Amino acid sequence: MIHFGWFVGKGTAVHGWKQPWSSLCGRDWLDPSLYIDLARALDRACFDYMIIEDGSFVPDAFQGSADWYLRNAVAVPKADPMPLVPLLGQATRGLGIVATMTTAFYPPYLAARLGATLDHLTGGRVGFNLVTAHNDRSAQNFGLAQHHEHDLRYRMADEWIEVVDQLWRSWSPDAIKADTTTGVFTDPGGVTPIDFEGEYFRCRGPLNMPPGPQGRPVICQAGGSAAGKAFAAQRADTVIARARGSEGARAYRDDVHATMRAASRDPASCKILFSTSIVLGETRSEAVDRKERLDAATRENLDARLAYMSFLSGIDFSKFDLDAPLPEVKTNASRALTQNLTAGTGKKTLREMATDTSSGGIDFVGTPDDVAAEMDEVIQHVGGDGFLITEALTRRSIAEIADGLAPALRRRGLLRSGYEHALFRDNLLAF
Repeated sequence: MIHFGWFVGKGTAVHGWKQPWSSLCGRDWLDPSLYIDLARALDRACFDYMIIEDGSFVPDAFQGSADWYLRNAVAVPKADPMPLVPLLGQATRGLGIVATMTTAFYPPYLAARLGATLDHLTGGRVGFNLVTAHNDRSAQNFGLAQHHEHDLRYRMADEWIEVVDQLWRSWSPDAIKADTTTGVFTDPGGVTPIDFEGEYFRCRGPLNMPPGPQGRPVICQAGGSAAGKAFAAQRADTVIARARGSEGARAYRDDVHATMRAASRDPASCKILFSTSIVLGETRSEAVDRKERLDAATRENLDARLAYMSFLSGIDFSKFDLDAPLPEVKTNASRALTQNLTAGTGKKTLREMATDTSSGGIDFVGTPDDVAAEMDEVIQHVGGDGFLITEALTRRSIAEIADGLAPALRRRGLLRSGYEHALFRDNLLAF
């Protein structure tokens, strides 16, 4: 079987604005019903998890201003995803719910307490997508002049998660007695300080509440750079990755698994889901026609791709000559995704890169049965583990995946028909 997740790539934001089949795109953009509809549909389809992106800054790299992003509702406005988590937990039974958290700006104690709280509120189905944050503007919102150097951010994140893990372990599993006979609610011997003193963090502990049903919420990481992949191999339960085509995905998986073995970890303990774009139709020709229309729109809307590249890199791509060879782009921001969209395309000029209609991941076009068969072939070639849906969030896209593709996958025995376990991690590791 194949593991599946859905990446809400814009976060808690404006979805599908000015697109057909869009909804909740005006002043009601914070109405939670669209996210609840997605969660219920994925729960019905028996996906492993949904993941919600986040960021804490207003982009202004493109054309040296925030104007384009504000006018087009791209990356702003954006609300905190954490309050959504218990709402989605109440609406579902088995789906894992992953919210993005930055190790750069969440103090470890606050993160550990929030993680324990949400794990309790969801009955053991919460996860955190740990990011190091990629933009100087984010850093400036939290008191820094500029963000820490890229690889240093991951060294800090490694110590950060060690503190958080120790806080989750500061209560023994049987610390709570709730014994009305003896009058003891919590055994004092089961709660101990951690007295952590590291290079970047200090924390006395213990946590002032017990960990949730999972003990440790599921940890997700998008490791693309060498430092990111090393962190993921050490710490993550699931990795979300963008690799171009099945060959790129196979090379990525082999790399991460080799790093895990070197760290004495069993590669089976971490599931890698590869970013995918899916265009469906009732016939293959209908799907191909639809893909061609989407590609034409991408080529016509050059500013959107340039603004996205600027957002990821912190570099204003409007300043480059579109038809000259693009010089090597070096960034302290999102290195892996910038590389994927520039040098990773195999193109020479910025215009060629910006009008490349590939998603940068693994793309599928066809009927639900076509796509299900092709997904099976790709996973067989790559060796596992699954796919991360990255479609724009509309009620049409929800229905196409949950009620179109999912049944086709299930007919081939590629998608689970029910959740075997109560806890997120147990379902993730069930196969």
